[in-house]
Amino acid sequence: MVHEWLTPLATGGSELVVEQILQHIDADLFALIDFESSNPNSYLYGRNIGSTFLQKLPGAKRGVQKYLPLLPLAIEQLDIRDYDVVLSSSHAVAKGVLTHAQQMHLCYCHAPMRYAWDLTQDYLNASRAGRGLPGLITRYILHRLRQWDSLSANRVDYFVANSGTTARRIWRCYRRRSEVIYPPVDTERFTRSLDQVSPENCPKKYKNQDYYLTVTRLVSYKKVPIMVEAFTKLGRSLVVIGGGKALEQLRSQAGPNVTLLGEQPDEIVEHYMRHAKAFVYAAFEDFGIAPVEAQAAGIPVIALNAGGTSETVRDIRQDPHLGTGLHFPRQTVEALMDAVIAFEQWESKFSAEAIARHAQNFSHDAFALRYLNFLKWAWNDWNQRDRQDFSPPHLNANK
Repeated sequence: MVHEWLTPLATGGSELVVEQILQHIDADLFALIDFESSNPNSYLYGRNIGSTFLQKLPGAKRGVQKYLPLLPLAIEQLDIRDYDVVLSSSHAVAKGVLTHAQQMHLCYCHAPMRYAWDLTQDYLNASRAGRGLPGLITRYILHRLRQWDSLSANRVDYFVANSGTTARRIWRCYRRRSEVIYPPVDTERFTRSLDQVSPENCPKKYKNQDYYLTVTRLVSYKKVPIMVEAFTKLGRSLVVIGGGKALEQLRSQAGPNVTLLGEQPDEIVEHYMRHAKAFVYAAFEDFGIAPVEAQAAGIPVIALNAGGTSETVRDIRQDPHLGTGLHFPRQTVEALMDAVIAFEQWESKFSAEAIARHAQNFSHDAFALRYLNFLKWAWNDWNQRDRQDFSPPHLNANK
């Protein structure tokens, strides 16, 4: 199994996919860098993990994105010749690992390389390396990355996409079809134990489920300023949990009804999630784990009608009996304000039980069943192929 990087800072959805797959498949693990096998707090502690020359470069533990031009070269140095089946978990270059004709390669794709495709202009506009002469060099590097990324997709025999949104991106970038298997979400997180946080630890005005909630990193594409401005104008209570460089700036923009708590431990997050009126999410995500976690807690979600949340959240206006939230059409303050007002008109129609039941479609067990079934199908399909099918048509004339 091949993944991009394994560090204490890499704890996102792609790493959760790796963890869940390794619970069901006894696979050797490879990555560009590995700082988890030496991390006593990691499930990978003590494991023998293959890595690349990037492991020894300065600052690698904090991430190898700074060595972006070297990533394709590095992933191609991994020696995996002795395996019949290669599984990759890829959001950048893992799918580009070199395989031979007798190996089956199944890639779980979280997204085509974002900074080479969808986020190129955002990356250039936000970085000093995107302007002047360095900007020309950066643009050329990204151009070559796109070429390599498209070429390396041919090394994959079967693609799995983490959402329909990602499947469309895979088709657009690689012209390859993919099976959609949603990533695993810990849907039992909010039902395993009783609330361990005393209400006294929360602001008094938030004790009676009269607040909205978002849990997210404070980075630009999450569109947290839109939420802060919308709720400030509406005068509704909003709690924002999550850290980032924009925290202090957002606090200066927020009205007295908006509380930014910064990063919080899991038990605090779980407490707020259980007792919120609704969860608010404005980001365009390939999938989006936090809105599914909110539904697992039984609370409705107000989310953008695009990307993963258009697939994981059922708008109650279209499905009054099984609705789990409400969509808004654009990432604007006005669209979100309209959605909150509409939500309050429908609020009494939501069923916490129905919302939580819907979230089970994205559970660990649901993921394992779908992934393992597809892997079995792919292996059977691979072995049943007639080798002559790969020959030019005139060589098969006498079949």
